[in-house]
Amino acid sequence: MRFFSDNAAPAHPKVLEAIAAANRIDTAYDGDEWSQRLDGAFSDLFGTEVRAFWVTTGTAANCLALAALCPPYRAILCHKDSHIEVDEAGAPGFFTAGAKLILLDGEGAKITPKTVAQACDLIRNDVHQVQPAAISITNATEYGLIYRAAELAALGERAKQRGLAFHLDGARIANALAGSGENLGDLTWRAGVDAMSFGFVKNGGLNAECLVLFKTELADEIAVRRKRAGHLLSKGRYLAAQILAMLEDDLWLDNARAANAAAQKVASAAPNRLVYPVEANEIFLRVSNEEAERLRGQGLDFYEWGPGQIRFVTSWDAQSEALDRLASALAALE
Repeated sequence: MRFFSDNAAPAHPKVLEAIAAANRIDTAYDGDEWSQRLDGAFSDLFGTEVRAFWVTTGTAANCLALAALCPPYRAILCHKDSHIEVDEAGAPGFFTAGAKLILLDGEGAKITPKTVAQACDLIRNDVHQVQPAAISITNATEYGLIYRAAELAALGERAKQRGLAFHLDGARIANALAGSGENLGDLTWRAGVDAMSFGFVKNGGLNAECLVLFKTELADEIAVRRKRAGHLLSKGRYLAAQILAMLEDDLWLDNARAANAAAQKVASAAPNRLVYPVEANEIFLRVSNEEAERLRGQGLDFYEWGPGQIRFVTSWDAQSEALDRLASALAALE
């Protein structure tokens, strides 16, 4: 009963079938027929012209985007618990060649127009302090909360007012969309997002993520940066084929809905222990050390998030039997 991370979930069968179908000779790098279809597929998905680049990791997708949005001598505003701060091992600084992360507070790992303004106001407008160039948010956040369209629009407006680029870490954008029921365009480009990572690995992919540019004039720079960073695979068609298979018939969204529904089932078993509302596919619970050991003793796998807190993550392939056993184990703690 593994609920440690959706990164550990298997690839969807249709993804594996797509890889097999791409297993024939074609042009190398990103000149193949699958890679060439990505721009059009994502433009159709978002309802606006975009440029799309496959990469192998979400870290690369995030940091390549940030490198194009923020020069080395400036800064990126983000939450103190954001993935780019706590889980990417300094990669933003590496890819940007030195840009600083300015860390903000906010409930549930969310930042707001107010916290952005407060941070900017504390920075003197002179050569002695690093000036911000971008903001970066995660949807769904590291605590599984969803930014709604209105929140994103307000952040986008604040970014525009302050002359900041707007980056979105969309490792779980599918779960955010499934949980909010809102329009994908409203959660991204209509809110002013310039670039985003679009996650697939957590949601049924094998080893393919996508960097999506709404600020399409950055495409040439991203192409060069991707090559320089070692992410231009010679057989990129295998990544593109995975992504296209996930987009076909909204498989990416169906998978996210299944994962979110599984999370709701788990959350309903221990509502009084929830640290945050369950809006996507992550469940954070308050437990004692003894209770955590009891759960592990029943074969449950989860992440210890901090003192007195544990995290469960449900996946697209969550099995009813495992969910029932987890729910029963949690209910027995009450």
